[in-house]
Amino acid sequence: MGDREEEEELQMALRMSLQGSPPGPQQPEPKRSKPPPPPSPPAGEESLDADAEARRRQRELRAAAAEKRLRAVLPSTPAAVAVAPVVSKEVEPADPEPEGVLPMEEVEEVEEEVEVEVEVEVEMVAGEEEDGEKLPLDVAEKLWIMVFGDKVREEVLAPWVKQGIRFSSDPETTMGLVQHEGGPCGVLATVQAYVLKYLLFFSDDLGNPEVNDPFYALGQRRFYQSSFAAKDDFSSLTDDRKARALVHAMLEILFLCGNGNKAIIASIGGCNQAKTARVLEGLSVDSAMDLQKVIRISTFTSRKDAFNSLLANIFLFESRLGALLFLISALLSRGLEHIQEDRDDPSLPLVTAPFGHASQEVVNLLLCGEAVSNVFDGKVDYGGMFLKGIPSNVEVGFLTLLEFLNFCKVGQYLKCPKWPIWVVGSENHYSVLFALNPNVQEENELEERESKIRRAFDAEDQSGGGGFISVEGFQKVLRDTDINLPSDKLEGFCNAGIIVWSEFWQALLQLDKRAGGMKDPTGLLGKKQFTIYHFNGIAKSVLNVNANTGGSTPIQRPRLCKLNVSVPPRWTQDEYLADVVSASTSGSKDGSILSLAPPVQTSQHAPLVDCIRTRWPRAVCTWDGDVPSIV
Repeated sequence: MGDREEEEELQMALRMSLQGSPPGPQQPEPKRSKPPPPPSPPAGEESLDADAEARRRQRELRAAAAEKRLRAVLPSTPAAVAVAPVVSKEVEPADPEPEGVLPMEEVEEVEEEVEVEVEVEVEMVAGEEEDGEKLPLDVAEKLWIMVFGDKVREEVLAPWVKQGIRFSSDPETTMGLVQHEGGPCGVLATVQAYVLKYLLFFSDDLGNPEVNDPFYALGQRRFYQSSFAAKDDFSSLTDDRKARALVHAMLEILFLCGNGNKAIIASIGGCNQAKTARVLEGLSVDSAMDLQKVIRISTFTSRKDAFNSLLANIFLFESRLGALLFLISALLSRGLEHIQEDRDDPSLPLVTAPFGHASQEVVNLLLCGEAVSNVFDGKVDYGGMFLKGIPSNVEVGFLTLLEFLNFCKVGQYLKCPKWPIWVVGSENHYSVLFALNPNVQEENELEERESKIRRAFDAEDQSGGGGFISVEGFQKVLRDTDINLPSDKLEGFCNAGIIVWSEFWQALLQLDKRAGGMKDPTGLLGKKQFTIYHFNGIAKSVLNVNANTGGSTPIQRPRLCKLNVSVPPRWTQDEYLADVVSASTSGSKDGSILSLAPPVQTSQHAPLVDCIRTRWPRAVCTWDGDVPSIV
């Protein structure tokens, strides 16, 4: 019997077993437990040879294995399955009780070792259909090189194929996403910032698929900024509310990357929630080809449809490929060509060696929708070469220790976001800072005045945040901010050729408010006091005390720290100069100098405080318990 006839017989056997009735009135239902022996040969003919007998048994074993596997994944009703039509063929009746065949127990043992080679076209019922399109191989290759480079080391790739987007099970940090290894923190921290936006300020609207639309958020922000402060009772959050906040956060980011018009969602093809763990258990993603085999992409222009799709497939983003799937979704939503155009150096991978950290471009993509390389506002012209920064206001912001260390200058767009939530960067990690009341960002009259002058100065600063401008730029700043410097001061600045911000600021501190300066005879320019929280998603081992036994066991959980922040009044010029003199003559006992310095306040210090001071200069911070960590 030829291979084609064998395949046709096997398809007929499958068809009969799945439909529950034989194809002909005179044909008995085949028994899978005891495959029939071959018919007796006619007189004068030899019996089947050994090869024919082996093929017959193999066909029966394949049929049994295929039937069992199909019944395991398909609905029980016959109407749910449609088998591809086969060529009709007469099948010889089986003997009722054949002897000398494998019993059912041995068939079940052997079928796991036999590969089912016959392809059956199966049409799944609604809800079981494979969503999305297959990722083209050339796109997968471009995507892989863009993210990981030509050659990726195991220590760089490993964190990205082991990190899901999952909430902490610890009651105190249940609103936070847990990170188990270094690497994807740039993605997790940025998603976390958006999650907090919805949990804190949109908690009553999480059932509305349109709540992540910017126009809806605009009206809500005005309400919250007027009088409302969120609550810090995170332990009362339900799993459903957290899941919806996560979906809203992811959706807002993806539509932001898609310029508000579309969102592309990457998922794992043909994988439902029941099969996710089994499919991912043996799945290896080591190359673009591995990625291309499993990734499916779906494009949405409707926020409601995208919301429902994400909510139904949130288990995929909770899986070990969750962080990578979301990064791919964001990159595809922006478009790979646009990603490369955004960047200063598109030849570098977005995931950096040696530890696989997300680059600043990844964080900026999720914050502002563009994969720009810098954190200053707008563009800077370096002799005809433009470097791109943050293009406009953002929903959640960014602060970094690198600014305190004078490696960069964060612009006002990121420092003053629409909501009081900031991603915090250190040399090798990202975490989140947030306040419960939007009023922490409100400024008094003189603060607004300083911000206006600083923005005007930075707009003329062509050094990328270096803090100096040209004479022409200085003249424009004076006109735009209504500053009337005395003629001798003005002439001194212009003769220098370059105007440095620190010198300009000292002159403003001596200039009366009526002339556009900052001098206030009272010296009280608006003291602030507020509470702020820091969340670090990296899991840390802490002792969990059992109230019943009195013992304690170590558990892994993220860290949440509550800080009390006090921002003293701005210094007068005398205080500023006295502090400089005091610092340069440390150990001096001159009471006249020390008496001019600002009053000493009890404070605690950590690198996080240095980050906070890039947003609120001279902030004094205190907290209870462990030192807040940004690494």
